[in-house]
Amino acid sequence: MIKKTIAILSVFITVITANAQDRNLYQRKFFISGTDTLPYRILYPLNYSAAKKYPLVFFLHGSAQRGKDNDKQLAWGANLFLDSANRKKFPAIAIFPQCPTTSLWGAIGFAHFGDSLRYFFPASQTPIEPMQLLLGLCDEMAKNNSVDTNRVYVGGFSMGGFATFEVLWRKPHFFAAAFAICGAGNADQAHLYADKYPIWIFHGDADRVVPVANSRLMYKTLKAEGAEVKYTEYHGVGHDSYKKALAEPGLLPWLFAQRKS
Repeated sequence: MIKKTIAILSVFITVITANAQDRNLYQRKFFISGTDTLPYRILYPLNYSAAKKYPLVFFLHGSAQRGKDNDKQLAWGANLFLDSANRKKFPAIAIFPQCPTTSLWGAIGFAHFGDSLRYFFPASQTPIEPMQLLLGLCDEMAKNNSVDTNRVYVGGFSMGGFATFEVLWRKPHFFAAAFAICGAGNADQAHLYADKYPIWIFHGDADRVVPVANSRLMYKTLKAEGAEVKYTEYHGVGHDSYKKALAEPGLLPWLFAQRKS
């Protein structure tokens, strides 16, 4: 029994160490604008060549991954792009920025707790600092000669799902596709980007953190605006719907098939 337990622990430690080593493939970078800094990690494709052009994916984390260690944001989503089969089939540049602990990606107002939506979005405001930095990083990466600007994507979960919807209306001509998991958005701004690119929305119907009504509203609004929008709702799933969404076998094939016309 002791030998068996040691063997299991050895395998577990090996897996953890391997994951940590793999994540080191995400290079540590910082985007600096004035006196403000946005940490981010970047993964380059296998056999990367500066002479080639690659798709670019921005992945936006949730509130639990905020910080300044430039590491926690890799907790979810990073392994999807590290997967050896995915790296071979979908050579791309993946960027994981990190929002500071004391802030959010974007401005959010909280409605009465009993409301099925719970949130409102002050769209007229100048972007708050993390969103300004994120938008600046988008522009900076678009200048990179290795980036195919017709194939730039954005997605995220929870707080990152909120941010995905915000960055879409703030940069309506920038992306080729987007996905938002267990998030919420400003439905009044949906018309600014509804006809620009495909969008895939995911949510769990038992989510007690971000009510599913938010994604249902965004889907309904985008559909009414003529968007090419997909909606996947997981029955009995709570706020961790990102686990199922990121495991969807069709997510990356769908994402990388999209390009600006």
